[in-house]
Amino acid sequence: MSLIAIRKRSLNIETIYHEGGPPADKPLRVAAACAVIRNPYAGRYEPDLLPFMAELRGLGTLLAEELVATLGRDNVEAYSKAAIVGVNGELEHGAVWHEAGGWAMRAVLGEPKAMVPAAKAVAQTGYRLMVPLHYIHASYVRSHYNSAEVGIQDAPRPDEILFALVMADGGRIHSRLGGLTKDNVAVHDGQR
Repeated sequence: MSLIAIRKRSLNIETIYHEGGPPADKPLRVAAACAVIRNPYAGRYEPDLLPFMAELRGLGTLLAEELVATLGRDNVEAYSKAAIVGVNGELEHGAVWHEAGGWAMRAVLGEPKAMVPAAKAVAQTGYRLMVPLHYIHASYVRSHYNSAEVGIQDAPRPDEILFALVMADGGRIHSRLGGLTKDNVAVHDGQR
């Protein structure tokens, strides 16, 4: 029997044209794909979460492919992942997404080198979570430090988990604070 039972999914696309300055040559699109599933371990302690983590790779692939279809694989420049666990669960039930969601995004995007940032929380229904984003090939590209909000009004219910993946097709609009640029990324910049 599958450990993954999806109640609902959502796809949110935010398009940013300017941040108070002149309109950008190319608007920034930030997309978040969410899935709300039944928490198979709600209300009890489970010592072995590895089977759940392994099975979540399929869900991660589904969400990652949806984002790539939305933004275009070659356009994705920033990414992140998130989990909101309903109050009958524990933070570790959301932490399984680090491997499952991160692995799926890397596989779909052609194995970018930068770590996938994340946020997670145990919270009530309707909670909104701010998720950090950064450049997919190097963690220290300052222009791509950004955030996105994820959440669904009626989720997660106490016995559910909301898992999310986020991708963007560029850095911040009007970024002008210096630092490492995406054009100057060298070997190993993604790992430091």
